[in-house]
Order: sequence, then C-alpha cells, then structure tokens
Amino acid sequence: MAADISTPARRQADMMAALKDAAFAALVTLGLCIPIIAWGTRQNLENQLVLDPRWDAVAWAVAIVFVGRFVLALRQQYKRPGEPGLRLLPHGTIAFFQRYSRLFSLFGLGFLVSFPIIAINLAGWGGALKWIDNFGVQILIYVMLGWGLNIVVGLAGLLDLGYVAFYAVGAYSYALLAKNFGLSFWILLPMAGILAAFWGVLLGFPVLRLRGDYLAIVTLAFGEIIRLVLVNWTDFSGGYAGISGIPRPTFFGIPFTAADNGFAARFGLEFSPLYRTIFLYYLILALALLTAFVSLRLRRLPIGRAWEALREDEIACRSLGINTTNTKLTAFSIGAMFGGFAGSFFAARQGFISPESFVFMESAVILAIVVLGGMGSLWGVALAAIVMIGGTELLRELDFLRTGFTFPFTNWHVGGLGNDFDPTKYRMLIFGFAMVAIMIWKPRGLISTRQPTAFLKERKAISADLVQEGHG
Repeated sequence: MAADISTPARRQADMMAALKDAAFAALVTLGLCIPIIAWGTRQNLENQLVLDPRWDAVAWAVAIVFVGRFVLALRQQYKRPGEPGLRLLPHGTIAFFQRYSRLFSLFGLGFLVSFPIIAINLAGWGGALKWIDNFGVQILIYVMLGWGLNIVVGLAGLLDLGYVAFYAVGAYSYALLAKNFGLSFWILLPMAGILAAFWGVLLGFPVLRLRGDYLAIVTLAFGEIIRLVLVNWTDFSGGYAGISGIPRPTFFGIPFTAADNGFAARFGLEFSPLYRTIFLYYLILALALLTAFVSLRLRRLPIGRAWEALREDEIACRSLGINTTNTKLTAFSIGAMFGGFAGSFFAARQGFISPESFVFMESAVILAIVVLGGMGSLWGVALAAIVMIGGTELLRELDFLRTGFTFPFTNWHVGGLGNDFDPTKYRMLIFGFAMVAIMIWKPRGLISTRQPTAFLKERKAISADLVQEGHG
C-alpha cells in the first residue's frame, strides 16, 4: 500500500520533488536572464558602447522564481482531489460583489467624482497635478479603450489585434481638422467617432468570413497599414515629425491660459495648470461613463443578444436567422467609434501626436486589459486597466528601491539597488509575469462569471465552469 501523505518518507519525497522542480525553473530563468538582464548597455562620453554587469538583478530574478515555483509545487502536491487550485480571495467574494454591484457602482462613481478633491487635499495643489493626470486621466483613457474593445472581443467574440488603428484615426482626425480648419473640440469629438466608425465598417467587410487566427492576422495587418500610412504620407500626417500645436479644448469657449480672457482670470482665480487637468479628468470620466452606459444598454437590445449569440456559436447564430453580416459590422463600427472618441481626447490632451503613439504594443495592452479583466465584464476590464496602467505609473514612485528603506521606530535599514536603478525599465517583465500569473490563477479573467441579458423567472450568474475557455 502506498505511503500516506503524512508519513515522513512521503513528505521527504515531496520536498525533494518540489526542490528539483524549483531548481529546474531557476536554471531556466538563469539562462533567460543572462542575455537579457545580466548586462546593461550605455554610451559613454567617447560615444562608445559600455556594458555594465547587473548580476545582482539576475540573482533576484532567479531567487524569486525558485521560491515561487517551490511553493507552487508543494501546493500542487498536497492538494486534495476536487479541491480548488490557488485561491487568493475567499470563496464567494466575486459573487458577493456581483450581488451588491449597484451599491459598489455608486461607491465607485462617488470616488471617481471626488478623486481630484481627494488628491488636492492629500498632495496639495503642486503634487495633485501628477496624480490626477498620470493616475486619473491616463487610467480612464485605457478604461474607455478597454470598454470599446470589449464590445468587439468580449461581446461579439471577434478577435481584433488592430484596435489601435481606430485610436489613431480619431486622434489624427481631430488634429488635422482642428489645426487646418479651426473647428472646436466639441464639434470634432463626434466627427472623430463617426470617422473611426466608418473605418470600422471598412475593416468589417473584408473579414466577414474570417474567424479565429485568420481574423486576428487581418486586423493586425490593418493596424500596421494605418500606422505605415501615417509614417510615410508626410504631406498628410507629417510622418515621424508628427503634428504639434494641436488646439486644446476650452471650457465653453474659455481657454485655460494665463491671459486676461483665460479661465483663472475670468473667475478671479490664481492661474494654475491644474484647472485644465481637472477639466480633462472630468471630460474623460464622462466619455468613459458614456461608453459603459451604451454598452450596458446595447447588451439588453436585440443587437446585444445577437453579439453574444455570435460569440458562442456562429453556425447556430446563422441557423436562428440572425444576420451575421450586420451583427459583425455593428460590433466593429460601435467599438471603433469609442476608440475614435478616445483618440480625439488623447490628441486634445497631448497637443502633439505622432505614429509612435499608435504602435502594435498599444493594441496588445488594450487586448490584454480585456482578456485579463474577463471578456464581457465591464467591472473586470476596469479593474485590469487600473492594475496594469496604474501599476506601471506606480513604478515611477518607488524611489525607496534606489535609496533603501528604514523601518519605522527602528534603526534597521534595508539598502537599495543604487541610484542608477530604474524600476520602469522592468515594467514589461512585470507585465509578462502578471499575465502568466493571472492565466494560472484565473484563466478566464478576473471576473469570470457573467450575468445573462435574457433570463427565465430569475437572474442567475453563469459560473466560470459553465463557460467556454476564454469566454469568461
């Protein structure tokens, strides 16, 4: 009879197996880190390339992987049959949040509305600018982009790797029309959305018969075509030089400048760039809430149920008499429209755009937000955007990693990694590690349950176990 799990021999065997597994993972990590992390390159005053060894960073990476794999291997060995895997949240946490989703939505809306006031009270007028702009406006832009792509990928099930193209169409539409024709932001905002929706329809026609990997390749090519056109058609877009001097949005015709007719002078306030940032924050908040409202309303309409039917099974969708052509085109056009809205806001906020802002990596980040958050879930997409974009911005604030940290009420000081250490350089490494961790922990996304739009007698959440893989 096999030895019991509690016997010393069995425990020793499990420990040795976990150590071997962890050692192998650490060895693979070492091999990967040697060409990537072990040496850093810099250019000296004589224009020569100098290699700086960074073996301490390699040691940290190997140690983290070794400990993490060792703990995970022990967890898998001692897991009983039928017991759930790694659980970071107590059982029923997601169901609890869904049960009181309206209450949490009101709380979240109240926090978003009062966020600039909270930032000003905590960081002052000088420090609040960074928090409102980098953490407020920046995150809300990606929340809006994620909710727009969620219509295409999460609701209709159409894998789109070129969503950044509609983002670029909205930005360049606003920049060119505002600079050459002097049109206001409030006129160009809907126009940018309409133009992006038009390009969404143009993309939809060639891909009507494509699904899966083929659809992903064609949409990826579409995004690259738009970017290359912007790079090479210099008479139209300015090429790599981009477009500068883009007019900024005004508060009902009142500019946010230091002139006598500016916002501060008009209302008898001391001039501060914070006023424009607060205005932009509430503007992108309104656009993001509009995107969420339209998504929720469309899900309850016949077109929304047609999207969900198309996502689950296109053949069955056709057999029910649903026009899949119109269904796909509406998904592409509406999703592209919100991407155009976000692009026009991005151009108005930056005052300068170039093709470098609309590379494939932007599409990958937006798609990762939708997938990691849970396709079809507005709450999940918002949480994923906060974690990914806010986490990247938070890396810029980790100064203690350079200088070290002293524990309160003690003289114990932990040394830092040096003034040359920049944690933002490792954001893509952390980003990839986070994606792998989420896919292991929650393969269907953070919010893996789904509320059906049509229900019999009473509304019930669909468990992740009853949903196809990747359609959480």
